[in-house]
Amino acid sequence: MASPFSASWMRGDPRALAFLSDRFRHRAARAEAVTSAASRTIAPALHAALVARNTRLAPSPARERNLELLARPGTTAVVTGQQVGLFLGPLFTVYKAASAIVTARALSEETGRPCVPIFWLQTEDHDLPEIDHCFAPRASGEPLRVALQVPGAATSRTPVAHCHLGENIPRALASLRAELGSQPHAEEHLALLERAYRPEATMADAFAEVLSSLFADEGLVFLDPRDPRLAPFATPIHRRSIEEASAIARELAERGGALSAAGFSEQVHIRPGSPLSFFSPSGPKGARYRLDPAASPGTWNLVGHPEEASVTTAELRSWLEREPLRFTTSALLRPILQDTWLPTAAYVGGPGEIAYFAQLAPLYAHMGLPMPLIVPRARFRVIDDRVRRLLDKLGLSPEDAAAPRDELLARLAAQNTGEGFEPPEAVEARLVSTFAAELARLGERTASFEPGFARALSRTDKTVRGGISRLVARYGRAIAQRDQVTRERVERLQASLLPTGAPQERIHGLPYYACHFGSRAFTRLVLDACVPFSGELKDLKP
Repeated sequence: MASPFSASWMRGDPRALAFLSDRFRHRAARAEAVTSAASRTIAPALHAALVARNTRLAPSPARERNLELLARPGTTAVVTGQQVGLFLGPLFTVYKAASAIVTARALSEETGRPCVPIFWLQTEDHDLPEIDHCFAPRASGEPLRVALQVPGAATSRTPVAHCHLGENIPRALASLRAELGSQPHAEEHLALLERAYRPEATMADAFAEVLSSLFADEGLVFLDPRDPRLAPFATPIHRRSIEEASAIARELAERGGALSAAGFSEQVHIRPGSPLSFFSPSGPKGARYRLDPAASPGTWNLVGHPEEASVTTAELRSWLEREPLRFTTSALLRPILQDTWLPTAAYVGGPGEIAYFAQLAPLYAHMGLPMPLIVPRARFRVIDDRVRRLLDKLGLSPEDAAAPRDELLARLAAQNTGEGFEPPEAVEARLVSTFAAELARLGERTASFEPGFARALSRTDKTVRGGISRLVARYGRAIAQRDQVTRERVERLQASLLPTGAPQERIHGLPYYACHFGSRAFTRLVLDACVPFSGELKDLKP
């Protein structure tokens, strides 16, 4: 079974480092990356488009200063990004933004060069079901799922940049208010969401308005690749993606084979001869389709098109010149677009993105671009007052909560056997000890006249030990099940720290925490807890 790349990389596994350097750990390498990035500048027209896009956001003198800096030679950027999920999506969106800000600050302090944090609004994807909802934790256990419920979301191929919130957004906001309205700072945060998430607004505009408000003091700059003013700057990248598709796919496939041989899996599957660009044949706001080589040379099939349509390379070139917004990037091409446009010194990414970059060295080399530092985002686990009380009552640490529920219940039962029940560990030890002693005695008595009997004894020992282990586990669960209160507390604890079995930061959204602690207070807590160039999991204890 393939190993998760990012976990191996974070541990410093040489197999992973062979595919992606951990230069972010070393000050000299960080300085080198900043110097390299400082030699590149943003095109004036591209900068003007950035300024125009950011003037629509919450007022921020710090952002204005950062935009001014970006126009000057020698300024570098730290970039992060995320799909524009409902109400900012999972908590790690905020952690990413904070990580980019803290990383930019640290690189600037280390090198003396200005470094600007930029958030790339990932608006080109069409995976609406991935971003049309948000989860809020509840005291009762399972989180509340608030969804936009867009008709046809599951089959939509339109880039989410063009998805308007529509008539269902008031219902989603009302659900949040009903659940969170009694929290101490609910009015402040819910009012912010209600101003941004209007029926006529797009997912991207609402997302950017809220996130820019949270980080206005830090001057976080926003870039939307679907901005029509930026589309012409993407034309050369899409042209090469199409015209050099075969060579690029071959190089990436070789990289994928090497990753597989080293025990890792590809984050993105490479299809032979397919470009890394998507095309929208009915216009920029229409459905986007992957391009696959057709049987006829110079022709591409639009994968998934209801009429099984195709397009020629000549037609694609023509559309690139006339309407470049018809083209969108795939996950592997997006970083190339980013680092062609921006003087990127570092990219702050999560585990999935780190795995993307493990595949990308051949593409960067093919495009003649230096790869930026790849910096892991901050990872947090919020231990709020509700979780703290549960941990105290159960006598557990946050790490303990990651154990399987039955195992945790059995352990707690062993600690609380006040009615004469022997702890499961003691029962297992006594049974195994008694059995092992009898088995050894039998072995001694038979060794002199039946040498082969030892193998039968060994097999029996293994079988019985397994049976005892299963029996004792059931015994522990039976004791634990007697305590309904303990079981409910464990379930609530795990629902808070590992909702649906996943890390809290990947499931829960910001609204509960902002309503409970205050939008700015929680954002400040995250910023203060971010350790540059770390990526280690930390507990936030407001």
